[in-house]
This record gives sequence, C-alpha cells and structure tokens, in this order.
Amino acid sequence: MTTSTPTARGSRSPVQLAALLVGTVFLLVGILGFIPGITTDYDTMKFASHDSRAELFGIFQVSILHNLVHLLFGIAGLALSRTVSGARTFLLAGGAVYLVLWLYGLIVGHDSAANFVPLNTADDWLHFVLGIGMIALGALLTRRSAPASRRM
Repeated sequence: MTTSTPTARGSRSPVQLAALLVGTVFLLVGILGFIPGITTDYDTMKFASHDSRAELFGIFQVSILHNLVHLLFGIAGLALSRTVSGARTFLLAGGAVYLVLWLYGLIVGHDSAANFVPLNTADDWLHFVLGIGMIALGALLTRRSAPASRRM
C-alpha cells in the first residue's frame, strides 16, 4: 500500500475521508465561533483570556485564539487528507494534541491566568472525546489485516 502519494481523484481511502471530515468540522467550528448568535456573549470575546465569556452554541467557551486554532486544525486536516500517511498523521498527532489539551484543562483552573485559550468543563470533555476519536480513527482505519493463512 502506497502511503505517501495522493490517491486517484475520487478514490480516497477511509482514513483520508475521516481526516477530510474531521478537518471540515474543525474549519466549520472555527468559522461558527466568529458568528454572533451562534456564539453567545459575542461582545465579551477576547483574543486570549479566561475572561472571554463568549460560548459557541452557548456551551463551549471560545476566544479569538481558540477559534483560530480550530481554523488551523481544519486547514491542516484538509491539506493532510490528500495522502494516506498525511491523513493518518493528522488524526494521530491531532488526537494527541487534543488529549494534552484535555489534561491541560483538567490541571489548570478555569479562572486561572494560565487558562489563556480559554477552556471550560464542556471544552475539556469535548477535547477528551476528540482526542480518543481522532486517535482511534487514525489507528483503526490504517490497520493492516492479517494474511488469510494467519486468520485461521
């Protein structure tokens, strides 16, 4: 299986489709974070601070920095989905980053100046789900099956 070259147009592998979908969702979430109404308390949004009280869908605390990170993850997902190895790397490495963000959110107090992203409890647990989900997709969709003689 070739993992470093793009696949033929219209014939993306499952891991490429997963990376494309995840990247598209990140891109959409990053855009939605800048739309008043979809993001509540939009007028309180800060560049980077726990004082930002803006919340995407009234649930997930966001800031300009937080939205920019989503946009960058989205762009990376779209770009890296062009190859199998890129898609796998995006899902595995991106998942690891989100697990680190989950731990960061658990360790750093939500009202602490160190919470510059900012993150709330809903963000923390979404990051956990994203981290596990992305790693699972990257690992399971590129897993090689055992030869027929070994399956018996």
